[in-house]
This record gives sequence, C-alpha cells and structure tokens, in this order.
Amino acid sequence: MEHSGQHLRTGELQALGITGGATAYWNLGTAELIEHACRRGEGQLTAAGAFIALTGEHSGRSPNDRFIVKEPTSENDIWWSATNKPISTAQFDGLHRKILDHLSKAEVFIQDCYCGAEPANRLAVRVVTENAWHNLFARNMFIQPPDQALADFKPGFTVLQAPSLVADPGLDGTTSGTFIVVNLAKKMIIIGGSAYAGEIKKSIFSVMNYLVPERGVLPMHCSANVGADGTSAIFFGLSGTGKTTLSADSSRTLIGDDEHGWGDNGVFNFEGGCYAKTINLTHEAEPEIYDLCHTFGSIIENVKMDPHSRELDFFDKSLTENGRVSYGIDKVPNASATGMAGHPSHIIMLTCDAFGVLPPISQLTPDQAMYHFMSGYTAKVAGTERGLKEPTATFSTCFGAPFMPRHPSVYAELLGTKMAQQNAKCWLVNTGWSGGAYGTGARMKIAHTRAMINAALDGRLTGGTFTADPFFGVLVPDSCPDVPTEVLTPKNTWADKQAYDKQARHLTTLFEDNFKQFEATATRRVKDAAIRAAA
Repeated sequence: MEHSGQHLRTGELQALGITGGATAYWNLGTAELIEHACRRGEGQLTAAGAFIALTGEHSGRSPNDRFIVKEPTSENDIWWSATNKPISTAQFDGLHRKILDHLSKAEVFIQDCYCGAEPANRLAVRVVTENAWHNLFARNMFIQPPDQALADFKPGFTVLQAPSLVADPGLDGTTSGTFIVVNLAKKMIIIGGSAYAGEIKKSIFSVMNYLVPERGVLPMHCSANVGADGTSAIFFGLSGTGKTTLSADSSRTLIGDDEHGWGDNGVFNFEGGCYAKTINLTHEAEPEIYDLCHTFGSIIENVKMDPHSRELDFFDKSLTENGRVSYGIDKVPNASATGMAGHPSHIIMLTCDAFGVLPPISQLTPDQAMYHFMSGYTAKVAGTERGLKEPTATFSTCFGAPFMPRHPSVYAELLGTKMAQQNAKCWLVNTGWSGGAYGTGARMKIAHTRAMINAALDGRLTGGTFTADPFFGVLVPDSCPDVPTEVLTPKNTWADKQAYDKQARHLTTLFEDNFKQFEATATRRVKDAAIRAAA
C-alpha cells in the first residue's frame, strides 16, 4: 500500500526491491512525519514543540562498522585503510537481501532530496527508512527539490536504513551487528544496527567525496559563511571543534555548517540543514542554535528531558556528550537562500588541541596550510564516537579522514591549487585547551575565539605584527582586539613553563611521526621540500 504527501509512486517501491506487505509513505512533510513518529512511539515532543529521540547504544558514529564494497569500477581509486575497509560484493548482496526482506515487512518512509546546492554538482538521493523521524532527519539535512522535480525524480544514489536490523558478523563479514556499507557500483548505501541519524548524512558525504574530485571540485568537511562585502570564509574541523558554532555568526550569512564543495564558481553547500552539538548549550553563548532547539520541526537527539515539564537539560551528560539538534537551514535567520557563495578569501582550520600547546590563532604560509591540512590534528571529543570517554589526540587527514575514500593527496592538491588561484589566507585556530593540557588547563572561551576570527576576517589581524611560534613556526599575532594579550601566546598561560616546553616537543614529534605515512605514497605536491620543512 502506498501513501504520499504529494505523489503516488506506483511501481517504484517494487523497483527498490521492497515487496510484500510494506506500507510506504512518500515525501511526507514535517508535520506528517512528526505525527507518524509520535504514533509509532519513536520519540516525544518537547515543551517547545521540537521532536526528541533517543538512539540507544549508538549515540555517535561507528567508524569500525563502515565498509566500502571492493569492486572493479572503483577499487583502484579507493585509499584502502583502517577508515576505508573493504567488503566483498557477495557480502554486500547478502546484507542487501536482508535489509530488503526486513523493510518489506514494515512501514517505510521515503524522502527524495538533493545533496549539493549547485545544480551542476548535485546528487539526487533517495532515503528509505523504517522510522519516521529518520526520514524527517533526511528532510532536514538534505535539499528539498521543487514539487515538479519530485514527479519524475530519478535517484543517483539510494540509502536503505533499518536500525532494528542486526547483522551476523560471522555470516555477513561485518565487525559487529552494526553496518554502514557503500556500494559505488550499485549506487547504494545500506545501514543497519544503529539509530544514530548522522550515519545517513555522513555516508552520502563520503559518496560526494568520491564523485566530485574528478570534476575539479574539492569536497570539504567544513562550515562556510559570507560577509556583507561578499567575502566568504570556510571553517575546516572535525566534530566538536566549533565548525557549527563559529560559522553561526549573526553578522555574516551562513552558507552551511558541515559539508561543502569548492568548485570553479566558488563554494556551495552539500546540505540543506544543520546538525549541531548541544552539550552545555546556552542562549548567551549560542543564541541561534539554542533558539532552534526550541522550534517545531527540529530534531533533538540524545538530550536529557524532564518527563513532566518536557524541558531540555543541555548540561546533563548521562546519555552522551554528543547530544545533537537537526534543523533545516532555512530556519536560520541569516542563512543563504541559495547555499552558494564566491571563492573564499579566508580559510580557517579549527583544531581542538588537548595538549594546550597550539596558539589560539596563527597565520599559516601556503606550505604550512598544506601541511596542517594533510595532518588534520585535533582531539576527538567525548561521545562523538562509540566508546570514547574523554578527549583523545588524533590526526585525521583533510580534517575528515573517515569520509575521504580517495588518497589524501587528491584532496590536498585540490586545496593547494585553489588557494594559489584565489590567493586565500589561511589561519590555524585552536578551540581546545589553554593554560595546560586537558585535565589541568581550561577550554578556550568562545568569546575570545570569535573575536580572533572576526579580526582575521575583517583584516585587523593581517595589518598587525606577528611572532613565529618556536615549535611550529606559525605566525602568532602580537595583539588582537578584545582578547587579552597573554592568551595569544600559549606558553604565557602555563604556570609551569618547562612543562609547556615538554608538551610542545612531544606534540611536534607526534606531528612528524604522523606525516611519515604520506612520504612513501605522496604526490609531487606533498613531497615538496617546502611543505616538509613546514613541519
């Protein structure tokens, strides 16, 4: 039986392989999906009318359960590694049959949408879920086609998601009951065993990261905004480093908060929504995100709620530190209507330094920018991945290694080329610890970070004086408006100066050891002596 918010899709359900007694709901709107989610007991409404869901065991991504099918059309282009693990076509086919059989016995919700605001570089995506709220997540996070486009929508990729379906590792070739499998040849993604909604959007991001480099487009794990003067900026960074928070600036127009492409015409958003962290969220620090947590149509994930008042407690960490809110970007007061902007003049690389060593802001030479992009240093913040209990220092190349199917040098060369063409300035910003390492020091104040970034974007920092950091060689501004001078030089914030020097030497060693992995397989650009010297 088929139900539709807009169009009947006779025969297309069977074309997907979903048969039997399945009831399908096609392209339902926000209110309808929330009604179904409440009817099915998938979650509740908060006092303000947002929908809240708990994802159970999985409150973050499951990187060890992500696979790419090893098949002839793509296997030579994949960087096979711990983050891009192979699975056979036979094992995929077995899991595919299981998920089709599972969905054929259930209600299913189907959302047709786009990934990519620029028409020439967008991907048509069909998302099939067994829960209504996950379909609402897809509707929030991707771009909605106009009604006329839905009538004859042809997906370029299909996502089948069934959280209640668990794999058999011994039979299916998975590492656990959870699986996220990308099949580039069949243009399909299958997800099971996890209710964490972020797996849906990140799997499509991985697909885009495979597809668009061949068109000369750099896919980026970044947020982006644009000033009144038309000058755009991009913010690289892993989860928890501040991409969403720092790009949500009321004085600038938001292009997007997580995933973008940089093509011949400039920057464009891959998504149609935002997926922001909510831990310790306050109206004072992040008013826009706070307000959108209290808006109808927003989805709250894994945040503690009072069962009687239905008020949210963003400071309660008993469920996870990776509480999230999903909302359509059209709900953001200063969001771009097109999701596109011109070429960026400024590149911000965000890092959450758990050692408390890196300066809060520093300017990078082009070669240093390439080096830090390849390194992708940060700290994984508690809760963003399963089993992570405290921040842990890590290197994630291109600030998004789990989502980059191709070799890092492919993305690094694209970044270097585009930076050179546009003469873009690059800044390394530490949103992590100051005055000591994690456990001793304190997290950087958001107000200070915002002031430093604003000064970089409007040119006030560029015109000042700088001092080279003795360990990394990056240029640290000697002063910054609205920021105490002693904060700018990290060693000054440590009570024990010798302890700082020891930590700094340790961190430089970690950088050097990490970069060795690229020297054997890197391209000419990465082997360049100037880039190696930037270490």
